[in-house]
Amino acid sequence: MAAQAPVDPRATSPYERLGGTAVLRRITDRFYDLMDIDPAYKALREMHAPDLGPMRESLPGFLAGWSGGPRDWFEAHPGKCMMSMHKPFPITRETAGQWAECMARAIADVAPEDREIAEGLSQVLGQMARGMARN
Repeated sequence: MAAQAPVDPRATSPYERLGGTAVLRRITDRFYDLMDIDPAYKALREMHAPDLGPMRESLPGFLAGWSGGPRDWFEAHPGKCMMSMHKPFPITRETAGQWAECMARAIADVAPEDREIAEGLSQVLGQMARGMARN
């Protein structure tokens, strides 16, 4: 097993340990690229608008605030959370699983240096996605 890169001792939040907004943007872009091109995520892609641009802009901000970074997304969307934002969508176990798998792949492909926090991010986001399934 390869040695893990040392964690910056000044990095105290998951946001900082992941590498900040730049890394979260790369994860988001990879996530939506995979969703757009990989047929394994067809049902998930069909739930989204044809233009993924607004989601590409929104998700890094949510992830930043959620992981301990700048809270701009939450200030712009008072009282909103992922559960309330997704309530109108018919999320099934299939599409929730596709979301979780696609996000796990995106995180793995971007490969943040702090693998421990990257794996934790993948697990927690996967659990959140699966928790939204309504069947």
